Amino acid sequence: MSGYLPQELIRLKRDGAPLDEAQIAFFVEGIADGSISEGQAAAFAMAVFFQSLVPQETVALTKAMAGSGRRLDWTGLSRPVLDKHSTGGVGDKVSLILAPILAACGAAVPMISGRGLGHTGGTLDKLDSIPGYITAPDIETFQRVVKEVNCAIIGQTGDLAPADRRLYGIRDVTATVESIPLITASILSKKLAAGLGGLVMDVKTGNGAFMASHEEARELASSIVTVARGAGLPTTAHITDMNQVLGRAAGNALEVQESLDALTGGDPDPRLMVVTRALCVELLVLGGIAESEALAEAAIDEALASGRAAEAFERMVAALGGPSDFLAAHKRHLPSSDRTRAVHLPEEGHVLAIDTRGIGLAVIALGGGRTRADQAIDHRVGFSAVAGIGEAVDRHRPVAIVHARNEADAQSAAARLIQCFTVGQTRPPEAHPVIARIGGD
Repeated sequence: MSGYLPQELIRLKRDGAPLDEAQIAFFVEGIADGSISEGQAAAFAMAVFFQSLVPQETVALTKAMAGSGRRLDWTGLSRPVLDKHSTGGVGDKVSLILAPILAACGAAVPMISGRGLGHTGGTLDKLDSIPGYITAPDIETFQRVVKEVNCAIIGQTGDLAPADRRLYGIRDVTATVESIPLITASILSKKLAAGLGGLVMDVKTGNGAFMASHEEARELASSIVTVARGAGLPTTAHITDMNQVLGRAAGNALEVQESLDALTGGDPDPRLMVVTRALCVELLVLGGIAESEALAEAAIDEALASGRAAEAFERMVAALGGPSDFLAAHKRHLPSSDRTRAVHLPEEGHVLAIDTRGIGLAVIALGGGRTRADQAIDHRVGFSAVAGIGEAVDRHRPVAIVHARNEADAQSAAARLIQCFTVGQTRPPEAHPVIARIGGD
């Protein structure tokens, strides 16, 4: 593709002029093959950050980035190919529960997930706590596992949407991450490259989310649904609450344990299951597996009660290098901390508010997250039995249990946690964890 000067396209966007599909495709091709310099890509990202993109431009950018590398082809697969993506939160282990439920209900789920970002945990970091689990297999292995097991959760490979990989790295160091069109194109380019037939977005909002306000979350959700459908991918979105930990655990191995409890008939956190089930229902209807929400709910109940969802998780783990007896022996396989400590607040009452971001940062301080990209994670550490908003806490009920490497870390984490909870005598009204649905119909 020729006839364009990169600096001219940057100038046009800097001055607020629209770019057509051919111009955007030229620029993305240059990002992928290196003919566009890092400085030019950064200037383009900054121009978009300030001038934004109209939906047609974002569709063109998304499709061009999806086409910059390999695109997966699921021709011949008899099951609908479905996926879910979350904008990230604290304690968000929905993917670990959702993927095997969908697999047991008749979907194929080729889920490409990420690592922790900022104060939020990453699905891949959780799976890394399972001995032997390969989060970066080659594409052929990924496709084989999806076809054999019906679900596989891995990380982005170098040959899927390579233009996005390069542009994201540039955005990360040039203060242009927060652009709605660039976030939209980054998420959806990988999903288009994965060959999906349907997608549901989980856009988090609240003090533990990147989109703190409902307005920001709705803007991003609407952008993703509009652009995805414009690119030919049926998509809906749910806006969900992240003003408290999703579930009872925050920390990698602890969240895998909580996910297994949810899959094997334990006593899962109601908010966690409300969000998980809502997203599952959306996908089962979107993919044509269930004709109604009621039938989708029944299918989910059966997948859990029969044990087929738990078996799908175990088969996925084994197929990607993990233990073949993970369901029966997960407590032996998952790493556990050397020191635990129950954290009690100095006053009793009902939890009125939680600094969820602060809890995520406390997990990182324990060693359960990264402050540098090359930093190793301690998968053992984190918090369990985390209290939710409205729950009564007293000398019998701690706000959380710390899992740490040593006593000094446990004491430091306890001091951090105490600062994250506000308590009062009047129980606050219960807030539904699913705030809104953004549809494309």
